[in-house]
Amino acid sequence: MRVGIIGTGWIAEKAAITLAGLTECEAYAVGSRSQEKADAFAAKWNIPKAYGSYAALIADADVDLVYVGTPHSHHYDVTREAILAGKPCLVEKAFMANHRQASDIVRLAREHQVFLAEAIWTRYQPVVATVRQLIADGRIGTPRLVTATLGYSMGDKPRIMRPDLCGGALLDLGVYALNFVRMFFGADIVSIDGHCVKSPTGMDLTNAITLVLSDGTLCNLQSSAQCVGDNIGVIAGTEGNLIIDNINNPQQITVNGPDRTYVETIRVPQQITGYEYQFLACRQCLKEGHLEPREMPLDETLYVMQLMDQLRRQWGVRYPMDEA
Repeated sequence: MRVGIIGTGWIAEKAAITLAGLTECEAYAVGSRSQEKADAFAAKWNIPKAYGSYAALIADADVDLVYVGTPHSHHYDVTREAILAGKPCLVEKAFMANHRQASDIVRLAREHQVFLAEAIWTRYQPVVATVRQLIADGRIGTPRLVTATLGYSMGDKPRIMRPDLCGGALLDLGVYALNFVRMFFGADIVSIDGHCVKSPTGMDLTNAITLVLSDGTLCNLQSSAQCVGDNIGVIAGTEGNLIIDNINNPQQITVNGPDRTYVETIRVPQQITGYEYQFLACRQCLKEGHLEPREMPLDETLYVMQLMDQLRRQWGVRYPMDEA
């Protein structure tokens, strides 16, 4: 599978590193708004094609999958252009700026019968099946409480501070905490509430979210762009708990029994970066003719976007795209 990378930032670099380690996929092309940046990126990562516009990459007939690695504020236009050109797309999280944009893009992909997926990498990792099986096997009894934190000290980066770049912690980090719940629990969310601390520019820098699920599970989630978090996820049940060491890229699961007695540690398979699973899932979908991945169905992408819209309305966090 020949991948065309849109963007030349750090997340695009992570994609290039990942693809260099795969035999089934390759970084075939890179597209930037600057030919100079595209050339430098291609030279650094040994990518055959470099384009000075996104449109030129999309027009390349040899690109099998367009990977959109720009800031989430810039996902909509380029993804729309790619879909209209019939190009399968893997779009970085957060999928779009808001639910309105996301539903428009999903509708367009379905109308044109073009493959579309959100690159929320944790959803594609093998650890998801492992945790689901531990819960299904009753290893911790009945789950009652989920806690998850994700925090990085990001300073005053523009993509965090600026409304026009869809700043704040929620779309950048909180999206992982919400997905941490959703990928293990299918029960309906019957209540959602939250609080945040804002920047002078009106973006949420640290937030806390509480979810109540219809099965009686309570979820407390925190994300922050202001501090070094422990990034741990805990699923606590009536007979024990599971401690996931990093909700952003789990490396091990600690299983504890009653009274927090240690039972075992389960480690994940060795990774290239952890991004490889989403590219391999896309490749499999394209081979089999599927239009979305089973690991992250488009309706689930839309639901998470809806949750984040709801939280931002509660907090009064607005982006220019919300006014359209």
